[in-house]
Amino acid sequence: MKQYDVVALGELLIDFTENGKSSQGNPVFEANPGGAPCNVLAMLAKLGHQTAFIGKVGKDFFGEQLRDAITEVGIDAANLLMDEEVHTTLAMVHTAPDGDRDFSFYRNPGADMMLTEAELSKEMLQNTKLFHFGTLSMTHEGVRAATKKAICVAKEAKALISFDPNLRPPLWKSLDEAKEQVLYGLGQCDILKISDNEIQWLTGEEDYSAGVAWITSRYQIPLILVSMGRQGSRAYYKGSMVEVAPFLQEHTIETTGAGDTFCGCVLHAICEHGLEDLTEEKLKDMLMFANAAASVITTRKGALRVMPSRDEIQAVMSTCDA
Repeated sequence: MKQYDVVALGELLIDFTENGKSSQGNPVFEANPGGAPCNVLAMLAKLGHQTAFIGKVGKDFFGEQLRDAITEVGIDAANLLMDEEVHTTLAMVHTAPDGDRDFSFYRNPGADMMLTEAELSKEMLQNTKLFHFGTLSMTHEGVRAATKKAICVAKEAKALISFDPNLRPPLWKSLDEAKEQVLYGLGQCDILKISDNEIQWLTGEEDYSAGVAWITSRYQIPLILVSMGRQGSRAYYKGSMVEVAPFLQEHTIETTGAGDTFCGCVLHAICEHGLEDLTEEKLKDMLMFANAAASVITTRKGALRVMPSRDEIQAVMSTCDA
């Protein structure tokens, strides 16, 4: 038996999200804990899974806040390291009227980039059923080597590998380098979660199914999830495709963490059912649950600390049944 259901590696940072204006008319920013891998783990922990995080923050006020936040939501922080010299990574999140976002990162360098191979907990990686990663831990040489080593250790221990590119163009020297690392991730994973704009960028195909065909002609990935925002989501599995409509919220504030919430719910389904013999019904149920959870998070500021409960998710799903 493995100790953890899911272990993730990557960035843990502060998302400064807009939260109104001051009496002087200046924008007010709220310091929300964030970072895609830990958002995914927070959703899984909310659903009762044993999770752990591997990463690095600065030994500063924000690093302490982040360590407390992930511990509070039930994520094992034993391999969250604190850098003595480099500060915690920060992101300023500008929210558009439709809830979409634009990011400005303070990460040159940021503590999340400082993780090295030598600092990995091999024991943790060998004791997880599933390992999850993205590409923000692949933007620079040192942390890229750590990420690739972690994948190797997890695969040798027979863990399933989950990958979400989570492309952030400003953090790359070039998009060609970003594409090279995304393609590496595709070659390692059993589960791929990719957004609509990412699959179009990567494959050059406007049609999502054509984009998935481009990927599967090159890489053997059993399960591919395409998140399509206001269009819902799709699952591609063993030559079949299931699509589920979104649950659109009347009170959407922002979309930060929606894709991570969706991803966490997908991994929840895989933890429960495995990756073999996923029927069309199971895939549909998985997508409905994930879409509903993602819709809830769009009504809240931030994500990591405010993931929806199972009851809240099912309440949203019940509106479809009514």
